[in-house]
Amino acid sequence: MTDNVNTVSEGATLRQAQTALTEQRIVAAATELFLTDGYVATTLEAVARRARVAARTVYVRFGTKAALFKRVVDVAIVGDTEPVDVLGRDWMIEAMTAPTLAGRIAAGAAVGRQIMERTGALFAVAQQAAAVEPLIAGYWQEGREQSRHAQEVFCTKLADDGLLPTGIDLTWLIDTTTVLVAAETYLLVTRMLGWDLDSYEAWVAVTLTRLLTGPGAIPALLDPEALLDPELVDEGWRDR
Repeated sequence: MTDNVNTVSEGATLRQAQTALTEQRIVAAATELFLTDGYVATTLEAVARRARVAARTVYVRFGTKAALFKRVVDVAIVGDTEPVDVLGRDWMIEAMTAPTLAGRIAAGAAVGRQIMERTGALFAVAQQAAAVEPLIAGYWQEGREQSRHAQEVFCTKLADDGLLPTGIDLTWLIDTTTVLVAAETYLLVTRMLGWDLDSYEAWVAVTLTRLLTGPGAIPALLDPEALLDPELVDEGWRDR
């Protein structure tokens, strides 16, 4: 009886390993094609040929090109096909648990750098594809929301650990850091300014440091309704 159980268990483990290996081959092949040929020109059949698997395998596993592209981007963001999201990765945990504010800023900037190093070119493909493929546009928006959630967790942890200036507007900080590390921001500064990854990482670290430690770091914002009344705006900023 024990031998039978072990045989079944070993067989299941072998099948899981084979399935995982097949997915890795498909994702690797798809990554190459999306980067070289673009989203529109890449087909699931071409991916199957590059991965040396049956086309049906790709269709059964992913269903649509959009779903395959999403998987490609998700894998690039975290670096592998393991079922662990960004917040569960060792490098993100380090960024949220370093003992000092400077340590967390440096680790956070390093996280942004490694994600963009693996995924920046794919983000460029996604940005173009979103204009013609509604599913990709939806995934792009989903990615924005996930990015904001990650920044919410990061900034809230800073606040909970007493590493933020008193009187800080936490919502403003979360919104600002979300824009700072957004894929669109990375694409903009690399295209417009020609920055490399070193420059990008340094800019993120310096900007976060100035936001959090500069003179009068991040005062609480005015009530948005006050922005409609010039007198209230003047009074509000004089108080600062």
